[in-house]
Amino acid sequence: MKAIVLHQSGEFELLEVDTPQPKDNQIQVKIAAAGFNPIDYQMTENAMERKLLHSPILGREFSGIVAAVGENVTDFRIGDSVFCGSGSMGSNGTYAEYICVPAEIVMHLPQSISFEQGAGIPSVGLTALQSVNRMKANLSDTIFITGAAGGVGNMLLKMLIQKRYDNLVVTAGNENSIAALLEIGIEPSQIIDYRKNNVYETALALNNKEHFDFAIDLVGNEISVVAARLLKTNGIYVDVTNFTTPDSREALFSKGAAILNISNYAYSLEKRYNYYKNGLAELAKLLQENLITPTNIEIVGGLGVATVAKAHRILRENKTNGKKLIMQINPL
Repeated sequence: MKAIVLHQSGEFELLEVDTPQPKDNQIQVKIAAAGFNPIDYQMTENAMERKLLHSPILGREFSGIVAAVGENVTDFRIGDSVFCGSGSMGSNGTYAEYICVPAEIVMHLPQSISFEQGAGIPSVGLTALQSVNRMKANLSDTIFITGAAGGVGNMLLKMLIQKRYDNLVVTAGNENSIAALLEIGIEPSQIIDYRKNNVYETALALNNKEHFDFAIDLVGNEISVVAARLLKTNGIYVDVTNFTTPDSREALFSKGAAILNISNYAYSLEKRYNYYKNGLAELAKLLQENLITPTNIEIVGGLGVATVAKAHRILRENKTNGKKLIMQINPL
């Protein structure tokens, strides 16, 4: 099969490699589409991260058609449409024509969405779902969100709105992102354009001069300091990035904040496959019942070095404009 292979130098190329075959509890999937995530380009830039790769083939989520099944698999048949957040649990990454994954982490693709849409759901959907479930917020709680127009933010807001959380204040940095937030259902009065406004002062003004019960940081670095300062004493800081700074950590400590570190990777380390299965099942149900819609996608191109380089550049420069980037591999 063809696959994008990452070298320890950080360079990558399209190569012919062996097609993986399923073990007893695995299914082999012919990949239709794969999603791009920031961790993918970060692997190309960080030598220490590359040493942790279970496969030199990048990519962590996909959709496709079951091509073969292991002897112990009963829930899937050849020809089934599926989607999956494979992370590091598959035979290889998803920038490839085929992958083998444990059947326990795979979900049937809802009929209402395309393969391309399905490939963009697992990472952002599971991250958003974990955030909402672990927050245990009350409907009266106030929530501040940075980087709300990104992939995780898009799905997170849809879930919060569906659950009738109204006390939201979010940030965005360009007209396309603001338009995407308005399309989701966020009111103009809830959006702070960080290019034009002082985020801290504006957020307080929009929240009746009160600090927030929750701060969800989807950006990190400098804005994490602002998010930390906006919390109430004993507020809850939801960290999806792991990019806090010494100043933000000092602010969080001084407020006695509780910190929720959101990580799908933690469950794969313990092989807690039910986390992925149950999460995807809940997402599929929400999609099938039209309680949420898939995130907006942008198809960058087909399986190739140019497609990967372009997608990584867009992610690195934070120019997704509220869209999830997708690579078509075996268009179906």
